[in-house]
Amino acid sequence: MEEITQEILIDDMTNENCVRTIENTVIKLNGIQSIKVSFEDKLGTIVYNSNIIDINKILKYIKDLGFNAELKQSIKNDKLDVELGGISDENIPIAIERISSIKGILNVIFPLKNDSIHVEIIYDKNQIDPYTLYQKIQSIGYKVNPKLENISQAYLRIQGMHCNSCVMNITQTIEDLPGVHHIKVSFDDQSANVLYDSNIIKVSNIIKEIEKLDFQVAISTTNDEDKSKDYINNPGTPILSGKTTHHLNSKMKISSTNINDDAETCFVSITGMTCASCVDSIQRNLSKVEGIQSVCVALLSHKAEIKYNPEYIIPSQIVYLINELGFRAEILDTMEHGVDFIDLHIENMTCSSCVRKIETSIGKLPGIYSAEVALLTNRGRFKYDSSKIGPRDIIHELDSIGFPAVLVNEDSKAVNLAKIHRRETRRWRNSFLLAAIFGIPAMIIMMIFMLKWKDHQQAPQVIRGLSLENLIMFLLSTPVQMISGRYFYIQAFKALKHHSANMDVLIVMATTTAYVYSCFVVLFNIMKGLPSPITFFDVPPMLMMFVSLGRWLEHIAKGKTSDALTKLLSLQPPQGILVRLDEDTGTIIEEKIILAKLIQRNDILKVLPGGTIPTDGRIIQGTSTCDESLITGEAMPVEKTMGSQVVGGTKNLNGMLLIRATHVGHETALKQIIKLVEGAQTSKAPIQALADKIAGYFVPIIVAFSGITLIVWIIIGYTHFNQIEKYSMYHHSMMGHHEGTEPSQMEVVLELAFRFAITVLSIACPCALGLATPTAVMVGTGVGASQGILVKGGEPLETAQKIRTIVFDKTGTITQGKPTVVDIRLFLPNDTYWTLKRMLAIAGTAESGSEHPLGKAIRTYCKDFFDCEQFGHCEDFNAIWGYGLSVKVNGLENLINKNNEFNNNVSLNDKEYFVLIGNREWMERNNMHVTNEIDSAMSKHEHDGNTAVLVAVDNIIISMIAIADPIKPTAPLTIFALQSMGLDILLVTGDNIKTARAVAAQVGIKNVYAEVLPTQKERFIATLKENSRKGDKVAMVGDGVNDSPALARADIGIAVGTGADVAVEAANIVLIRDALEDVLAAILLSKKTVRRIRFNFLFAIIYNLIGIPIAAGALLPIGISLTPWMASAAMALSSVSVVMSSLLLKRYHKPDINMYNNHEFNLWSINKSKNINVHRGIDDLERTPNGSFISSLRGSRLAQILSGAVSAVKQQASHSLYGKQKSTLLLNANSLDDEMELHVIP
Repeated sequence: MEEITQEILIDDMTNENCVRTIENTVIKLNGIQSIKVSFEDKLGTIVYNSNIIDINKILKYIKDLGFNAELKQSIKNDKLDVELGGISDENIPIAIERISSIKGILNVIFPLKNDSIHVEIIYDKNQIDPYTLYQKIQSIGYKVNPKLENISQAYLRIQGMHCNSCVMNITQTIEDLPGVHHIKVSFDDQSANVLYDSNIIKVSNIIKEIEKLDFQVAISTTNDEDKSKDYINNPGTPILSGKTTHHLNSKMKISSTNINDDAETCFVSITGMTCASCVDSIQRNLSKVEGIQSVCVALLSHKAEIKYNPEYIIPSQIVYLINELGFRAEILDTMEHGVDFIDLHIENMTCSSCVRKIETSIGKLPGIYSAEVALLTNRGRFKYDSSKIGPRDIIHELDSIGFPAVLVNEDSKAVNLAKIHRRETRRWRNSFLLAAIFGIPAMIIMMIFMLKWKDHQQAPQVIRGLSLENLIMFLLSTPVQMISGRYFYIQAFKALKHHSANMDVLIVMATTTAYVYSCFVVLFNIMKGLPSPITFFDVPPMLMMFVSLGRWLEHIAKGKTSDALTKLLSLQPPQGILVRLDEDTGTIIEEKIILAKLIQRNDILKVLPGGTIPTDGRIIQGTSTCDESLITGEAMPVEKTMGSQVVGGTKNLNGMLLIRATHVGHETALKQIIKLVEGAQTSKAPIQALADKIAGYFVPIIVAFSGITLIVWIIIGYTHFNQIEKYSMYHHSMMGHHEGTEPSQMEVVLELAFRFAITVLSIACPCALGLATPTAVMVGTGVGASQGILVKGGEPLETAQKIRTIVFDKTGTITQGKPTVVDIRLFLPNDTYWTLKRMLAIAGTAESGSEHPLGKAIRTYCKDFFDCEQFGHCEDFNAIWGYGLSVKVNGLENLINKNNEFNNNVSLNDKEYFVLIGNREWMERNNMHVTNEIDSAMSKHEHDGNTAVLVAVDNIIISMIAIADPIKPTAPLTIFALQSMGLDILLVTGDNIKTARAVAAQVGIKNVYAEVLPTQKERFIATLKENSRKGDKVAMVGDGVNDSPALARADIGIAVGTGADVAVEAANIVLIRDALEDVLAAILLSKKTVRRIRFNFLFAIIYNLIGIPIAAGALLPIGISLTPWMASAAMALSSVSVVMSSLLLKRYHKPDINMYNNHEFNLWSINKSKNINVHRGIDDLERTPNGSFISSLRGSRLAQILSGAVSAVKQQASHSLYGKQKSTLLLNANSLDDEMELHVIP
């Protein structure tokens, strides 16, 4: 078989119908494999078997259809056999369509049935080369997997890495290239080991991609074939390419053009950002590109807002530029963000021409997406881009064209729900009052007749067969049945119409059965001239009254479950003070009070002491403290200074502030919190599915059970009449049983049977089952939100209490996330010239131009030390990544002698210093000797995981500065508390082994996985989940920045310290405060909520399981029975009880973490740094199948007993040695370091 691809020029096509005609006709020919016709290009691409059909015959068929066809130059086609990932069997047609859309692709074939991995691709070599083809395939979402038989290995030397963020950046970029199997980057060795498919990608391509990230790369061995080709053919090529940022900038250079004001905005999703330096890299490099006007990158949300001129650059090019920087970018829908709407009441409209004028005029404004005006309601809705135009601009434009407009206060979803809830509560109150007007008299009259006329036959009779009591009860029952019961009849009819049954069906059946039965027996006795019977006319008014009372109380109680949301809604500021500043002096020249909804981005707002901050913003003037307790749960006021971020809805306590609005409308943190809480309170927990399933069968079962009760008691009545006669109401009425007045056997039996059947219908309550879970979830999520714990729905709230393993990220989670100077040592202590103040002045000035995180830490420390923002002058600044910096500084004397009263002996002549700051290698490269004393001081800090840098001035090493990322103060207590709950705590970090081990020793985590990349964290979590016992859950705790994939993979993802940015999509639980103890609080809240749900559920089930048999007369032999009105009261009480039970959750308060600072914690602290197992990477992570015997033991009761026994023995031993160890620690501070054990598993 010879398969040929041929392009044919086709003319005379007029529309797409012609395309379909050609394709549908030609594809039917024998020997045709595929055909694709392009109407725009007037071109057809045909793949055919030349042994079966000739190309001239194909041309003839096309010409016979009325089109002109001729051959185009033959295509040089080739075939690739590739293995693709990310394609499922059902998505193969979609994959074929997407891959075929790549220019140069002629045919795509999946040769094996039920195999979505192996793909044959036929392509035109004239249009695309294989590697570009692979890149295109990966760009549309399908991973090009390497074939193991073609794997090659390359060893690379990489210079320029200065932290593990660089390691992660390189790893993520190279692993995403087509054909790369694995890459291992070593920060310590400054090297990389790459496994790749040499048929897909060449080592030269890998080197180029790393160089694009601003690193210097060279092949460190001569074993690689590509190295020979690349460098032997070009012997003049240096080993180190020496490419700098100019290489990347030159690639991004675009011809200079004059940019007009017609800019557009696109939103781009960016992954791969790990820290603020990544944000700075994207913003700095994109800002240099002609055609891009502004770039705003959000690290936590992984999104960028970019304004550009579409005449010179388009979003796809912007995405390509970001990808060139080593990140992965994807265009988002521009309508997804930055679009807001406003509803206005518009005056002076008289006809449709006014509507037309408004829509046309407003539609022309920049940033307006749509304008819709309704003449009848005098209202208009306008959708706009909040970054281009604001609501005040729209109102001003309407005023200018003669249509004054005012803002329509649109209620939020929660406000509307609150209104509906209040309306429902009032309706049930009115229904109860109406039922009580008839129900209470019915109860009183029934009691009077029972007490005064004990003999039912002696009561006043209206006519034979109709007593006065039955007549009055009929008159009281009928209005209730017709008026109050109308709602229940309508709801029951709707339910039955849709083939379902609910509580209303039971109520209607109970009242209707009682009313119809009573009417029937009364009419029957009147017609037969029999004595007036005992009836159930009391059931409808009393049942309706108790049900309405129960529903009323239930709605009142349910309203209290959303108190937390109501408090959040009450925080929404109604207005703000808009000010205008003088451009020269910065003083306020105009003030105006405006509605909060009219605030626009970049507005300057004035906040008075005691006032509410109207929107999210940044302080540009003033200092104060803010009460953020209702949003973050932080009881203490938070200090705010210039540059601090403030949250809309919080209280400004003392100082006057000027803020610049950064987020407005639906973008504010308060709006996002309200949205999260609204979603959580309307979500369902998994246990609710069981309640819903039971409720679905509950009513039909109760109706059937009621019918069975009726039949059974009729049978018992006729078979054992003498035994049950005494339980009849006729007997209880204590009739005199005069001759001829005794009730018949049928009357007694039917009265008993119908009483029990109606009582069963009255007592059954599916509402209690249905309310057990949602009320608890609503209260639990609301209580959590009020204390800074945002739980996204019922499922994570229920799942969190099943957590057995918690994986903590290190940076920003266990530690504070920012380097801090922890120690300074001077090596010339006896030299009065080289004082601490002089050294810090030199170091701070030298680092003033550095962007390195360690340099920023030194600069910040020096600023705090001198309490100033400006240092001396520096020149000839030169920084070498991975080593250090060199610089000349001067102008320090004024700073050094600041606040120095005794400076007569100090020269005020400014002196120039040559400064070197860096590591050992940097000093040695500059011919300075690192003595044993200096090396010992550095090694001590490095052993603890700190970074030690040396400061040399004029070729003399004068000082060492130790920098560390300190742990959060409450971290050890939190880890102790979690371990006390029996949870397995792990630490996963990308840092080196020494740092990871040091942090673990400080907080007491025994199992540590170091040098784990962000992409590996997700696999690590997945493996832990596979190893977990069925029902046990794995949680991941991170800061939501670079660990989003792991947060999403975990059963419960917990994001800590998000602050104003609460929209961490990957997390199930968001902790607003940067407080690690809130992890403990979230788990305890989950446990308490689930415990309350189970109690409610159990109560509802037991109530029905016990109440229904009693209502059916099961306890009648021992003299216990219920009447229908008693059952209805019990039913109403059950629902209210469940809601009140859930409201008890409002008493929950986060535990004070200091309560765990006890004797047991002191014992634990002594041993917290011992027996730490540090693993390098995740390759040695044990894999235990879920179904294995070991997996079944893990977490079992037996394992818990054994673990508890071992812990008890260890605790007893520790207790006996506590005093001895404590004294030993006091005598020898270094002894503990000597006893520390470090197990490194390579």
